[in-house]
Amino acid sequence: MTYEERKTQVKSYLGKIVKIGIDRPLGYVHKKETYALTYPINYGYIPDVLGGDGEELDVYLLGVNEPVKEYECKIIAIVHRHNDIEDKLVGAPVGISFSKEEIEKAVHFQEQYYESEIEIE
Repeated sequence: MTYEERKTQVKSYLGKIVKIGIDRPLGYVHKKETYALTYPINYGYIPDVLGGDGEELDVYLLGVNEPVKEYECKIIAIVHRHNDIEDKLVGAPVGISFSKEEIEKAVHFQEQYYESEIEIE
């Protein structure tokens, strides 16, 4: 996938309602070689939609404060990664919004390792 295709793809989801699968629910511990990362939010993907890394397109889910297996949400933002091959979407329950600063704080646990920029709806 080219850079332009990647950007066009994620922008096409902004403002849309999608059903996502959650593979790293709130509280999930992802063990790395030198540390463990605990997910403070639900994190998943849009089934059958491939992102820039060739895996399913990832979505941070905000505003749902319990672990879930799937969720229908509105895509409210894009996390553009400048030093990676993929971008991330940000979803929230329909009718709930978050400021750019709130989104940055919520996804910092993962995005601190990347040069990223938030685009909100």
